[in-house]
Amino acid sequence: MSAFSCARHFLSGSAALALGLWLVPPVQAAEPVDVELVLAVDVSLSMSPGELEIQRHGYAAALTHDNVLQAIADGAYGKVAVTYVEWAGATTQQVVVPWTVIASRADAERVAAQLSAHPPASARRTSISGALEFGSDLFAESGFQGTKRVIDISGDGPNNQGAPVDITRDAVVKQGIIINGLPLMTRGGFGGAYDVNNLDRYYSDCVIGGPGSFMIPVNDWTQFPEAIRRKLVLELAGAASPQRAREEAGHPPVVLAQDRPTDCQVGEKMWRDRSWMFDAR
Repeated sequence: MSAFSCARHFLSGSAALALGLWLVPPVQAAEPVDVELVLAVDVSLSMSPGELEIQRHGYAAALTHDNVLQAIADGAYGKVAVTYVEWAGATTQQVVVPWTVIASRADAERVAAQLSAHPPASARRTSISGALEFGSDLFAESGFQGTKRVIDISGDGPNNQGAPVDITRDAVVKQGIIINGLPLMTRGGFGGAYDVNNLDRYYSDCVIGGPGSFMIPVNDWTQFPEAIRRKLVLELAGAASPQRAREEAGHPPVVLAQDRPTDCQVGEKMWRDRSWMFDAR
């Protein structure tokens, strides 16, 4: 091959490469937000239809509350990204509201409308670990870059299916994700046989984790709307609104993560014991 042919071949290859690079669409930068928040809500069969409705309405009311909207506005970017997921067993998770930016009351009202559009459906078993794994995966596809990533998980019982919850919690926290909890220590649902008396301690020791992680126990459904509102303010206010965060934290009970031994397999053991009893009949 002549020197001229080699040069022409080189130039043609370079031109093709340049054209290929020009045709490749640029990678879109993730939109910055103050917080990326996964709201992971228990819809296992232990929850009655009335309780499921209370949960939906509670979150809708909290997201449109003045204190929550002000906490969002006080952030460095003045906006957060939220997704709402309902979960039950290890493979039962449903995204009710996909990733959505909330930067105004109108944004929040649109999310609230989505929560009210269709009634929730319940499913078998309780896999907190499955919900945490599913929630952590959602951050990879959010399209946002939050200064903080949080999974806010609520439930009325211990993990009884899927991976061990404490091991899953540790793996999620290692990804830089904070896990906060809302243990529902209420009575009146359908799952009394699998209740644990110290669900708040279980959440403290086995579920929540990460810097500044906390939980707010709910002992009665009348407390639920306020608990959700306070929890969202604490999660969304952050360093931008320390005074607002202090005001909310000043109303007990907010329980910070502690180092106390708890049997994180209690739910699985209860399920095995009761299954054996039913099988023996």
